[in-house]
Order: sequence, then C-alpha cells, then structure tokens
Amino acid sequence: MNSATVRNLLVRGMLAGLAAGVLALVVAYFLGEPNVDSAIGFEEAHAPAHEHEVELVSRSLQSTAGLATGVLVYGVAFGGIAALAYCFALGRVGRFGPRATALLLSGAALLAVYVVPFLKYPANPPAVGDHDTIAKRTTLFFLMMLLGVLLAIAAVIAGKRLAPRLGTWYATVVAVLGFVTLIGLAYAFLPAINEVPADFPATLLWRFRLSTLALQITLWTGFGLVFGELAERLLNPKPVQAPARAAVTVPQ
Repeated sequence: MNSATVRNLLVRGMLAGLAAGVLALVVAYFLGEPNVDSAIGFEEAHAPAHEHEVELVSRSLQSTAGLATGVLVYGVAFGGIAALAYCFALGRVGRFGPRATALLLSGAALLAVYVVPFLKYPANPPAVGDHDTIAKRTTLFFLMMLLGVLLAIAAVIAGKRLAPRLGTWYATVVAVLGFVTLIGLAYAFLPAINEVPADFPATLLWRFRLSTLALQITLWTGFGLVFGELAERLLNPKPVQAPARAAVTVPQ
C-alpha cells in the first residue's frame, strides 16, 4: 500500500470518525445526559452546605457544546488511529474485502479498547467515586485497555501461526480461548474498585453504564459502516461505463 493510499484512508478514517461521532453525540445527549443530571442532583442533595462549589462552566454549556466537542474530537482522533490500523490489517487478517475488514476492525477495537476495561472498571456517574483515587482509577483503566489491545493483537498473531497446523477454525478457537483466559487472569489479579455510595440508586447506576456502552457501540459500529463504504470506493472503484452510442443508420 503506497503512501498516497494510506493518506487517503487516513483522511477517510477521520471523516468516518466524525460522522460516527455525530451519531454517538445523539445517543450521549438523549440517553446519557439525563442520567448525569440525576446523578448531579443526588450529589448536590447529599453534599454538606459548605461544600457546594461555584461552577466555572455552566451545566447547560457542559451538556451541549462541551459534550459535542469531546465526542466529536474523540471520534476524529480514534477514526484516524483506526484507519492507520486498517492499513496494516487489510489483507493480513484473512481474505476479507475492505468493508468486511473495516467492520472486523471496528468490532475488535470496541472489544479491546472499551468492553474489556469496562467489564473490570465500568464507567461511573457523578457522585460515584472518591476524588482522592481518580489518578489510581484512571491508571488502572488505561492499563486494562492496554492489556486488551496487546492481547487482542497477540491472539490474531497466534491464530495466524496456528492456522497451517490446526486449520482456521481450531486456530481461531485456541486464540480466542487464550485471549479470554489471559483477560480473566488480569481481572483476577488487578485490584477491584467499589466506591459506589450505599444509598446511590442502583437503577440510575445501571442506566448510566448502559448509556456509556450504547455510546461506544454506536460510535464504533457507525465508524465501521461509514469507513468500510469509503474504503471500498477508494480501493475497489467501480469501472466507469461509457454511454451507449446511438446506432447510426446509413442510407442505402
């Protein structure tokens, strides 16, 4: 793959990430923000009077312009990174076309980058979590994310190397089992964090975590579909058909 093709795919990946970010923004605004508001209300109701702080940025600005900026920048950044990974993966993970490879890459990214760390350290709304442990929780989440990415890459490499001896099916099964086993060991040995207040509504916590998961699913599914279509048109352009010429009748 030459540098011009890589550059074109990178641009298309960022555009696809932007489009997917717009879809994710809709999910975040209508599903996530009501739960954030409820959690903030709970936090304010249970905070001592002297601990109420003046907002530097209004809540209305946070939930509109701030949310849009964060989600769209996230979508563009990860779209560009995913496009570069796509350039490396295309043709190396199997005999898949551009669309199928884009969807496979998006599914793998969703699993390794979000689902794997989410199952160990799920997202929490405001009022959940100790302010003194923010650095520790952030470090553990990104460590789990890094493990997910590295183990996913290792599983793909192992599956490719085992395929000639075991066949594609059994090599895939062994690679997936190895991935799940190592992730399970990481879950077991990494410290657990449970800082949910005893009186925090369990339903609100569940809805918030589902909304964050729905946002990520929307983002990566949207990216896979849009980027797959853009990559297909770039890599496998349809031949231009010349318009049929009208038959010329020669008088006899």
